[in-house]
Amino acid sequence: MTAPLDGVLVADFSRVLAGPLATMTLADLGAEVVKVERPGTGDDTRQWGPPWTEHASSYFECVNRSKRSIALDLRDPEDLAVARELATRADVLVENFLTGTLDRLGLGYAELRELNPRLVYCSVTGFGSGAGAALPGYDFVVQALGGLMSITGAPDGDPTKVGVALVDVLTGKDAVIGILAALRERELSGEGQRIEVNLLSSLLGSLVNQASAYLSTGRSPGRMGNQHPSIAPYETLHCRDGLLALACGNDGQFARIAEVLGRPELAAGPDPGAADPDPGVRLVTNPDRVTHRRELVAALEEVLVTEDAATWVERLNAVGVAAGAVNDIGAALDFAQELGLAPTVAVGGGHPDQVRHPVTWSRSRLPAPTPPPDLGEHSTEIRAHLKEKP
Repeated sequence: MTAPLDGVLVADFSRVLAGPLATMTLADLGAEVVKVERPGTGDDTRQWGPPWTEHASSYFECVNRSKRSIALDLRDPEDLAVARELATRADVLVENFLTGTLDRLGLGYAELRELNPRLVYCSVTGFGSGAGAALPGYDFVVQALGGLMSITGAPDGDPTKVGVALVDVLTGKDAVIGILAALRERELSGEGQRIEVNLLSSLLGSLVNQASAYLSTGRSPGRMGNQHPSIAPYETLHCRDGLLALACGNDGQFARIAEVLGRPELAAGPDPGAADPDPGVRLVTNPDRVTHRRELVAALEEVLVTEDAATWVERLNAVGVAAGAVNDIGAALDFAQELGLAPTVAVGGGHPDQVRHPVTWSRSRLPAPTPPPDLGEHSTEIRAHLKEKP
């Protein structure tokens, strides 16, 4: 039984995170990925530590499994010829050089298309290939420029980056979507094409309701910590021993929360039989709860602080309400393991385990992962193979 991308050859001219994540995903799906690296130094992330493994930095290892590495100096005519031969045989090429760099080397799409009309050529940039082409694209800066920091962090604190290079990750996944769609279209047309993704557009596309809020009102959302701008309670709340993450998606769930906490009146409407009903603070509907969030949180935490978070998680989950502890990464992986999700995979060769490809398949079988390559580990065999007639 073959893997979904069995027989697809990927020439990986990318480095750091977005591009390498995209090409590793293709490798996970069965593609053969040849990673082109600079002699002597290789991918920048090989030096991005600590932490370190026995072979490289843990940063490099997390997005470079199941690839083969060839060291090529693209300023050297002989090495450049090898790179061009690889590109002419590839089904997919992924690159994240500064716009125009590969064109000057004869590795741009226009020139390679003449040699390999079926090539799917994916360019990853920070800010596109137009007016922003000269701007260096680093995730941290894009989080700032793209508005993500402005909605992340405490309301009275500084704008804060997300705890992982999320924009690179989103862009890498967008690149895979584009590549797979282009490969499918190639089956119909017989021709490849160039696709482009950039960090800023991927970030803006991920802002969903927050971007929609601005486009609907003309007002930019602000930071709310762990609170949600449109739903309540949808935040972290204090219990006796720490924080509880509680997500209430509708009024029926809130009624169940109120029952579990022994405060059913929080979800009750006004008494229609009262002679002169006093509406007071009402928490029955989601708009009520958002409007009166301060009173809502006070009422909930008054009860929550009487028990540990784990107790409330058990009770709330039992009635179909989403609640959970605030885990660290180790606890998160352990939790996934307890659920039978098999979150990690062994790659062998003395390398540490890695987080596995997240998709599972009913029929296709993915290839067993191989260790991230040492710099230039496969140079000799790849050069020899490219000298052979295709």
